[in-house]
Amino acid sequence: MPLNDMPWWRWRAQVRSALHMLSDPAFQQEAWLTGLEGYGDVTDAVYRLVEDTWLDNWSAEKYVGTIFRDSGEAALVDVAVLRVLRIMHQVGADAHVSAYMAHHGWPEAVRACRDAHIRLAAGDGDDPDAPPRSLDVLRIMTRTA
Repeated sequence: MPLNDMPWWRWRAQVRSALHMLSDPAFQQEAWLTGLEGYGDVTDAVYRLVEDTWLDNWSAEKYVGTIFRDSGEAALVDVAVLRVLRIMHQVGADAHVSAYMAHHGWPEAVRACRDAHIRLAAGDGDDPDAPPRSLDVLRIMTRTA
């Protein structure tokens, strides 16, 4: 199923992009640690994850049928959001990616994001192992149907 078959597919695209970047340790090493242009940083990814959805205030279950296809997707997203936000609150929103990666809970957060990313990518018929798209590509994708 294509991403844009969901009523709020642009929000889904933002959440998927964030989960994809947060779930990929190699990407984090190659892009975030080196400051590669076009991919933002950890704070940017967390912002995309919760910006429009307010997933930092309520459950993803609220969005089943609009952003998420089913309760399974929503449950995995909830776990990922909680893990990432816990670390963000402990290290600080403006901390360098190395502080996140050094946090004892980071591997667990990455795993939770990976589980959610795989489920959402499968639901959209995408390859979960493709490299994360740049923020420019995300902007282009969310401008057209």
